[in-house]
Amino acid sequence: MITGGQRSGKSTYAEKLALALAPNPVYLATAHIWDDEFRERVRAHRARRGPEWTNIEEEKYLSRHDVTGRTVLIDCCTLWLTNFFSEGMNDIEEMKEEFDRFTSQDATFIFVTNEIGMGGTSANALQRRFTDFLGWLNQYIAERADEVILMVSGINVKIK
Repeated sequence: MITGGQRSGKSTYAEKLALALAPNPVYLATAHIWDDEFRERVRAHRARRGPEWTNIEEEKYLSRHDVTGRTVLIDCCTLWLTNFFSEGMNDIEEMKEEFDRFTSQDATFIFVTNEIGMGGTSANALQRRFTDFLGWLNQYIAERADEVILMVSGINVKIK
């Protein structure tokens, strides 16, 4: 699991790690394209990766994809949660169950996520709820991960 703040270097580090582990890793993108600015971010991410990557786009149900025997970079859990949350999810258990189904495959998984709860508390109740859900999801994934890396200003810090 690789976590950190926005623009901390998480995705770049995760991509280098995946390529060090496998010559042809899988990039499982969870993003839903909301607007033109985000479309440009996705385009830049795609351009950075080369032809050695197998690209899969899946907004919610990661377990639909058989990745047995592969190294898989999932980018990112924050957007994955957003896809469930935007449809009115009120219980984190559905995501935990989907995580368990997906990771029951014999594969190497690299999950990228964000630490959004390290700043101040939002005045917006919906934003506070999302922050809580992501914190719970991150804890769940980190507990199951063999390693957890915190990215700070492009520097990787091993925390587990």
